[in-house]
Amino acid sequence: MKYLVIVGDGMADCPLEELQGKTPLQVAHKPNMDEIAAKGRCGLLMTIPKGMEAGSDIANLSILGYDPRKYYTGRGPLEAASIGVELGKNDLAFRCNLITDEGERIKDYCADHITTEEARKLIKEVGTAFAGVGEFYPGISYRHLFVLRNSTVELHCTPPHDALGRKIPRYLIKPKSDTTVKKLNQMILDSKKALAEHEVNLKRIEAGKNPANMIWLWGQGKRPKMEPLKKKYGVSGAVISAVDLLKGIGVYAGMEVINVPGATGYYDTNYEGKAKYALKALEKKDYVYVHVESIDEASHAGDVEMKIKTIEDFDRRLVGKLLNGLEGEYKIAVLPDHFTPIKVMTHTKEPVPFAIYSPMDKSDDVKKFDEASAREGSLGLIEGEEFMKLLLQSNNRC
Repeated sequence: MKYLVIVGDGMADCPLEELQGKTPLQVAHKPNMDEIAAKGRCGLLMTIPKGMEAGSDIANLSILGYDPRKYYTGRGPLEAASIGVELGKNDLAFRCNLITDEGERIKDYCADHITTEEARKLIKEVGTAFAGVGEFYPGISYRHLFVLRNSTVELHCTPPHDALGRKIPRYLIKPKSDTTVKKLNQMILDSKKALAEHEVNLKRIEAGKNPANMIWLWGQGKRPKMEPLKKKYGVSGAVISAVDLLKGIGVYAGMEVINVPGATGYYDTNYEGKAKYALKALEKKDYVYVHVESIDEASHAGDVEMKIKTIEDFDRRLVGKLLNGLEGEYKIAVLPDHFTPIKVMTHTKEPVPFAIYSPMDKSDDVKKFDEASAREGSLGLIEGEEFMKLLLQSNNRC
């Protein structure tokens, strides 16, 4: 048996007035996801445990069958694993965004999706300027890593996409009275001096793009301990994503991390390449996890038309290719990791719709894949790692 899980990051949404009370999923043309729902069985999955933040890290751990309450330590260490940065027992890893500050407010959490080439120059600059504070490691586009070695401080950070348009001083790291926190907050504020007049940003401004004129630290955590997927569930696995977070989860889960040329984590990502590499991986692996970030990016931008387009691209260029290429005994599942409603432009905690199909199993009465239809599915409401157990059951027959 082969298992394929396809995740459209942030795909779930709430009814929108401009869509006559429908969600982007309900409006989008998505025959392949609808086929999986109609031929399979549907339900709702609570990917965010009570009391935890609605992050992609927590949600994807849940889908993969790792209870975040046990395994989650923070986003930073997952991204560190992806780029090969070793963490000691007391090292603290942060996601480091390159952001746009305007008038002491966060204007843009991703600096207009700055190119990786440009970003590497800026990260090198802040790495030199603040070498005495910690270590900076370049990632992809606006997503980078900062490591604080041998730290025991407990602190709270705010994701930049949760503070868009708001005054920066209110959302700096807390508790502000801590000596280490003071040093980190000062570094964040001083990073503007290091970046504002950099050649990269002067060219971006000239081209009408947002400058990456400040860093932002968040998603901190220490190295987690995770059982390999093979040991925990008895299946060999691979993960395909353009996002370091997902790759890092794959590393800690002992999965093969497959890098697809042209996979960007943005609207221009290589959907067809992901489908091709996933089908190839299934020749050797039991389980393949395919993650697409572009839909979440449209959601964070509050762009409903782009959200619909990325859902349709996801369906036609990835899901459809995978459905057409699968052979033999298999189960295929499709779902979002969390809600990212256009109205709020950030993640929320509602249970997400999911559908699981296998040619060997019976279907329920659901005909469409969307938030409302899934509520009527025969699989009901389940939580976290129950999804993985359900997927791997010997059968799902009614």
